[in-house]
Amino acid sequence: MSEGHSTYTPKTGIERWFDARLPLPRLVYDSFIAYPVPRNLNYAWTFGGILAIMLASQIITGIVLAMHYAADTTLAFDSVEKIMRDVNSGWLLRYLHATGASFFFMAVYVHIFRGLYYGSYKAPRELLWILGCIIYLLMMATAFMGYVLPWGQMSFWGATVITGFFSAIPLVGEWIQQLLLGGFAVDNPTLNRFFSLHYLLPFMIAGVVILHIWALHVTGQSNPTGIEVKSKTDTVAFTPYATIKDAFGSIVFLFFFAYFVFYIPNFLMAPDNYIVANPLKTPAHIVPEWYFLPFYAILRAITFNIGPINSKLGGVICMFGAIVMLFLVPWLDTSKVRSAVYRPWYKLFFWLFVADAVLLGWLGSQPAEGSYVFMAQMATLFYFAFFLVALPVLGLIETPRRLPNSITEAVLEKNKGGGGHPAGAAASPETKG
Repeated sequence: MSEGHSTYTPKTGIERWFDARLPLPRLVYDSFIAYPVPRNLNYAWTFGGILAIMLASQIITGIVLAMHYAADTTLAFDSVEKIMRDVNSGWLLRYLHATGASFFFMAVYVHIFRGLYYGSYKAPRELLWILGCIIYLLMMATAFMGYVLPWGQMSFWGATVITGFFSAIPLVGEWIQQLLLGGFAVDNPTLNRFFSLHYLLPFMIAGVVILHIWALHVTGQSNPTGIEVKSKTDTVAFTPYATIKDAFGSIVFLFFFAYFVFYIPNFLMAPDNYIVANPLKTPAHIVPEWYFLPFYAILRAITFNIGPINSKLGGVICMFGAIVMLFLVPWLDTSKVRSAVYRPWYKLFFWLFVADAVLLGWLGSQPAEGSYVFMAQMATLFYFAFFLVALPVLGLIETPRRLPNSITEAVLEKNKGGGGHPAGAAASPETKG
């Protein structure tokens, strides 16, 4: 779908001069205007554009906030309060950035689940999926380090607890912990390190996003049917068809984002983080931000030793292993059918997996005691069973439904009896005449 000659035609002398020396307008035209996309994309595919908007928002607000922030343990908390009270529109910048992190993760989780449901990780898009997982990993590192910067109680103790788990790694664990902390405890060197990395990593994310988009344009977009494009009638031009859909999806998403920013900006933040960090007073219940809670639940679910592996190290291995599973999905899934639309048993296990992830998130917010621990252990077991058992086995034993011969056929079948042309078909250049 990415093959073919460019249809860009410079219309003025300046455009021809520029195009001969740096064909940037041609690149934009070929990538975001004339680029062919499957005609059956639904609104789940708008979250790629939404994520690009959120990344730009986080970088812009972060740069301005960094101009006023003081990366010093004696000044950090007060500098955040000064931003909120004394900097022109500082409250808006801070809420856009802090709430934006949560909405960034909301969008990326929808993006990931969409990829798992429609098999967007299958050949030839393995590298595209891997790059997406790298972006997710960088986002997690960036968000964790940013959470420490306000220097509130949850910031300090969250950093203390999470960095403490690195010490469980044999041989190099304590070295990694000290490297992160800049010493033997969370203090001023830690804050400086985290601030520097929090500022740097978003630009690394932007770089990997460019590679991600590049890989997408090489292999072409996946689609709900899971069938590759076979003819021009299977596609429509990115602009205006996909552009309009992306714009509408982004507006709806940003409406909810704006509601949180202006009406309930602290809804997704820990109240304890409005108390200045105190190394001598531990909060009653230390929890990370909501988007880390499923992995936090997995970390705490391992309360027993596994042979020579103690519970602390076992928790760390499972937590990082839960992320590694995402990287391995293209090779764990043995089915030749991409989309869950045509895989009834996989669809069932997928939604059970979604419910399990939500359950893990809730368990991560609860105390690690009593029945919560047992529930977390069962949910963790199912999490790994989905990747290591369900994905390989279902691909071998499941009988999928009949696949359409083409994307166009799938669209026509979906719209049969609708009394009109399929979506996008009536105005498509390929169907005119």
